[in-house]
Amino acid sequence: MSPLATAAPARAELPVRLGLRENRLQFTLLVVVTATVGGLVGLERTTVPLIGSEVFRLTSDLAVFSFIIAFGVTKALTNLAAGALTARFRRRQLLIAGWLIGIPVPFVLAWAPAWGWIVAANVLLGINQGLTWSMTVNMKIDLVGPARRGLATGLNEAAGYASLGATALVTGYLATAYGLRPTPELIGVVFVVAGLVLSLVVRDTAAHVALELARHPSSVEVGPRPGLWQTFLHTSWRDRSLRGASQAGLVNNLNDGLTWGVFPLLFTDHGLGLAAVGLIKGLYPLLWGFGQIPTGHLADRMGRKPLIVTGMLVQAGGLGLALVLLDRPLLAGIASAVLLGLGTAMVYPALIASVSDHAHPGWRANALGTYRFWRDIGYAAGALVAGVLADALGLNATIVAVAALTAASGLLAARLIRDKPAR
Repeated sequence: MSPLATAAPARAELPVRLGLRENRLQFTLLVVVTATVGGLVGLERTTVPLIGSEVFRLTSDLAVFSFIIAFGVTKALTNLAAGALTARFRRRQLLIAGWLIGIPVPFVLAWAPAWGWIVAANVLLGINQGLTWSMTVNMKIDLVGPARRGLATGLNEAAGYASLGATALVTGYLATAYGLRPTPELIGVVFVVAGLVLSLVVRDTAAHVALELARHPSSVEVGPRPGLWQTFLHTSWRDRSLRGASQAGLVNNLNDGLTWGVFPLLFTDHGLGLAAVGLIKGLYPLLWGFGQIPTGHLADRMGRKPLIVTGMLVQAGGLGLALVLLDRPLLAGIASAVLLGLGTAMVYPALIASVSDHAHPGWRANALGTYRFWRDIGYAAGALVAGVLADALGLNATIVAVAALTAASGLLAARLIRDKPAR
């Protein structure tokens, strides 16, 4: 039975209202949960590429980046499945399941005896991230209603990526002091315990979905309750705005996947130590995270499209700047991180809000799952492209190619996406 059909009677004594202020306690709890989700994946941003090259002595860049490919493919598929699973399970149940699956991750990263264990841990991490992050963003959108989606997604992504950046920064310093393993990875135990406990406390949002659904007209394009495959096709191709958002999300995470794997190797090759690499890898998602609070609000005020297009072009400039200033590697890394962080902060909440704008509440979870599938398959695509090009042409040529692709994606988004006023 659908959770939408059973949610309202279970909480009939409580008034159900949409809005950020009206649901501030539950919203705040979900923000903290998202911070723990981001912190868990932040464990890998500084150290894991270097664990591959220095601990396990991998000589191929593609082999080093295989953990990102495993993570990206698994997370993308889980995002897609998560939307369909919301028709059978409550969002809170899926959130808790995601945390249970993530329990082994920090321990495997800390003590894996072979590289294959690291790759396997990233399969679990991908499932964890796909379920937990998908549910927290869906639940926040459920709570606030259509008028504040940009701000809601901005706060959600800000919490996750600020925590990710802070964790990347801390692991860099811990690795300098105590080595690449196991100390930096074990702080992930704190994230897992905190995320699981808070997920047990937070309330489900099915009643809020039912309320919005009752107020919303039927969808002319695909009907109020289309299947997963129908929604997948509509979001991926048939609707031009959703298609534009999906391709921009894919390329955004493609360049993030590239920097995840390439930047630690590039800047250590040019003489920077682990603490400096941790600073670069931490600064980028910190700006990306905190920047989404004002950009999410701006997306509600001025529309989604201007932020999406401008953000993609700023990201492309950040990638190019990393090479232009490479003779001064610390400056190059910091300048690139600043532009990449600011550009991604513009893009991320605006894309999620844009997809929500063009999706009926009855199939919004599947539409967001489809968008997040394409967005997070970008991690795998970025790692694959980076590995193949880096092995064949070198790290510099790889960055140039992805910078050009990012700029082209921004221009395509300008052509395809149409802003839709809040209902």
